[in-house]
Amino acid sequence: MEKIYDLIIIGAGPAGIGASIYAQRAMLDFLFLEKWLPGGEIASTYEVENYPGINHVSGMELSNRMIEHAQDLGVNIKIEGVESIDVSQEIKKVITRKNTYLSKTIIIATGASARRLGVKGEDEFYGRGVSYCATCDGTLYKDKVVAVVGGGDVAVEDAIYLSRMAKKVYLIHRRDQLRAVKTLQEKMFSIDKVEVIWNATLSEIKGSDLVEEIMIHHKDTSNVSSLKVEGVFMAVGMDPNTDFLNGQVEMDQGKWIVTDENCETSVKGVFAAGDVRRKALRQVITGVADGAIAVFAVEKYI
Repeated sequence: MEKIYDLIIIGAGPAGIGASIYAQRAMLDFLFLEKWLPGGEIASTYEVENYPGINHVSGMELSNRMIEHAQDLGVNIKIEGVESIDVSQEIKKVITRKNTYLSKTIIIATGASARRLGVKGEDEFYGRGVSYCATCDGTLYKDKVVAVVGGGDVAVEDAIYLSRMAKKVYLIHRRDQLRAVKTLQEKMFSIDKVEVIWNATLSEIKGSDLVEEIMIHHKDTSNVSSLKVEGVFMAVGMDPNTDFLNGQVEMDQGKWIVTDENCETSVKGVFAAGDVRRKALRQVITGVADGAIAVFAVEKYI
């Protein structure tokens, strides 16, 4: 007879790790799956300043502490990517390339990934001057000129971080004011090496083997200008990692999972936690909280 778990957690970011800690302490029989590296998107954040009790910590260090905490409690993270699920029956199926697992409940904590802008040259120069992770690739641009595209927290954080090694940082934003929190804005505006190009959009990325210049469309004048840069960092938002669900739970137009306040989806016994679900605020602290809430709901369900 095939083993039936109490719970399968999919995704080992802050939400999944938070869920695993609560599931372990609740002595649930659970499986914890992650397709790549545990830690989630937070691992690529330069600095986290708003997690209570931990001051001035890098995203990588914070994610490592979370992983170590879970492992110290006996949590095992299995590196195995989920390709699909089947939640049509009371006992749910989680399907990977290697196995099909059975469970009474599922917590989807697959997070979100950096959104592609879709401009000409973006795919062509990916890894050759186009990046979606400043903290991963920033050191490659020491004493070089780079551009960051976006206007939210991530874009401003990237501009601040890149200013530490780049010769010049251009922040290209399509509006006349930023969406980032004021403290980040103030920090960035105090850096001489950062210049904001307002009311502008990136229209094309050019180069030979590597990125050499970008074309910028200025909305106020409809003019297009060129800018010599060696790196382009995209920070234009996130898309949820929900394609593998094939519409089996309710999602909104952006493909974010719709849940109730207990993190339960439209399918009984299936929960979503963290950045993957529709919510007003996507932060490490809200992801961890979602994981705890979801496990509490799982306990009641089973």
